[in-house]
Amino acid sequence: MREVRALAVEGALEFTPEVYRDERGLVATPFELAAFEAAHRGPLFPVAQTIHSHSRRGVLRGMHYTVTPPGMAKFAYCARGEALYMVLDIRVSSPTFGRCDAVLMDQRAFRSIYLPVGVSNGFVALTDDTVISYMISKPYVSDDERALAPLDPALGLPVPPGLDLVLAERDRTAITLRDALDRGELPDYEHCLALDRQLSARGAAVGAGR
Repeated sequence: MREVRALAVEGALEFTPEVYRDERGLVATPFELAAFEAAHRGPLFPVAQTIHSHSRRGVLRGMHYTVTPPGMAKFAYCARGEALYMVLDIRVSSPTFGRCDAVLMDQRAFRSIYLPVGVSNGFVALTDDTVISYMISKPYVSDDERALAPLDPALGLPVPPGLDLVLAERDRTAITLRDALDRGELPDYEHCLALDRQLSARGAAVGAGR
């Protein structure tokens, strides 16, 4: 792994791999276990499911989060196309609550992102035929998923201008971060950290059993 960057959202990480090119094409490794464990200071969560999403230019998916508990950790990369992947800290009492950061995912740098339990995330497809591939720590259950208004000016998300944005109905009608906070619907930071530690312990147990 060539470079690891700690994002502005506490616990979230960006990985940039080495890319090997020759006359045949290229080889890149978006995920390396040793590099992840060194940066995360712990094992990867046990992977319960993988997800493949396909989007055309302008599609905005987000900003989504999983109710905690059960919570969900993710590792994602762009398998095709180009996307701006955004992460927002919504964990109440987190030292970086309300902060956002973004990772440009494309077929040049092959960056990937790790998202700890409790954060909100989403992306904008910058090209047609954009594919995002995920590893997640629990099976996707729609009843556990929530959405925040991605175009709420208070969030200050770096959505690129000039795109003809395409949003699902759930995202167009999602509530604001302020409303979610007032309703007590946001995850608690300490609770999220405890769940992250549990996932790391389970990951260590799985690794020891190999």
